[in-house]
Amino acid sequence: MRRGAARARTIEDLRRAARRRLPRMVFDFVDGGAEDEVTLTENRRAFSDLAFRARVLVDVAERPQATTLLGRPLALPVVLGPAGLVRMAGRAGEAAAAVAAERCGTVSVVSSGSSVSLADVAAAVGEPQWFQLYPWGDRRTVRALMGKARDAGYEAMVVTVDVPVVGLRERDLRNGLTVPPRVNPRTGADVLSRPRWLAELLTGPGVTFANFTDLVPRTGTSGLAAMTAGLLNPGHTWADLEWMVAEWGGPVMLKGVMTGEDARRAADLGCAAVAVSNHGGRQADGLPGALDVLEEVVDEVGRDVEVVLDGGVRRGTDVVKALALGARACLIGRPWVFGLAAGGVEGSVRAVEILREEIDRTLALIGRPGVASLDRSALSARPTRGWRPLAEPAGCACRSTDPHRRS
Repeated sequence: MRRGAARARTIEDLRRAARRRLPRMVFDFVDGGAEDEVTLTENRRAFSDLAFRARVLVDVAERPQATTLLGRPLALPVVLGPAGLVRMAGRAGEAAAAVAAERCGTVSVVSSGSSVSLADVAAAVGEPQWFQLYPWGDRRTVRALMGKARDAGYEAMVVTVDVPVVGLRERDLRNGLTVPPRVNPRTGADVLSRPRWLAELLTGPGVTFANFTDLVPRTGTSGLAAMTAGLLNPGHTWADLEWMVAEWGGPVMLKGVMTGEDARRAADLGCAAVAVSNHGGRQADGLPGALDVLEEVVDEVGRDVEVVLDGGVRRGTDVVKALALGARACLIGRPWVFGLAAGGVEGSVRAVEILREEIDRTLALIGRPGVASLDRSALSARPTRGWRPLAEPAGCACRSTDPHRRS
């Protein structure tokens, strides 16, 4: 493991190490959000608006973290979430998440926009992983990607529905980011000042959308990037999701839910889980933090489907807060990519280990003997925390009689 990752004690340590190693345009691609990055900031702010109600003289000699999600036993309530084009951050790319997940007793979700093919990621590990799907332009393409995942042994599908168009990531525009990264007058000095990263990029496999090379015309990497962006379809509806659930035939998680009424509709259409997610602040700007709407979703569908939180997790304390609000687990994206950039596969493993250690310590310090003991009584909130709809959404039974729910 590289020195920066080996010394890391927090996810922020891994982030700083990644920043030192990566050219600015690549670091900003990983780290940045859309437009003014308000949503990116809100994801973190939401956690700081909750505090623990610590109990004392509780027997916390044993603090198990094991849980299940979509029928899969997990050693800890953390899943390595989907991220695309990760070979820009490190040679192992998306395979690093699968290897780290397997070593740590959890699972990774491999993006359909990955730079390592679904088959190659599956071949890197012994345990089946999960497959993430964007609702690409037509059902022929969607069916083909499902077929690749099914043939490679993926056991669950995560459908991401918050990308009808690509969000405006202004850092990438200012940096002139291309796929793959190119040296030009704007980026030359920065890229050349990272010779180890550059050597790894030039000697390793190319950075491309590996799952699409046989699905679109051979137009080169830049043409492939444009072609895949053009496959996004803002005309998709719930009817398309219903078709995808039936076509896959296995467990499905809907990712990108930010309201109780959408969570209810997903549950009614056969999704086994929903991920409360604003795409890490990389899509619509001006959304609440994901944690801010977690209660609404849990109150609406938590008795019927599993609920996962995705957005802003940087500490084990964040995971504990999400679980106390009713999440079954948390997805992490940037943390494992920071680890990859800082220390390769071992850096991604280190990211998960850090969160495991922090979850364990937090459970002991707040008097909770394991994640199964967490509920809303473990938390206090600032009086002004949270967002409320200005009008009650039509068709939503979001009001709750839960005595722990704040009005």
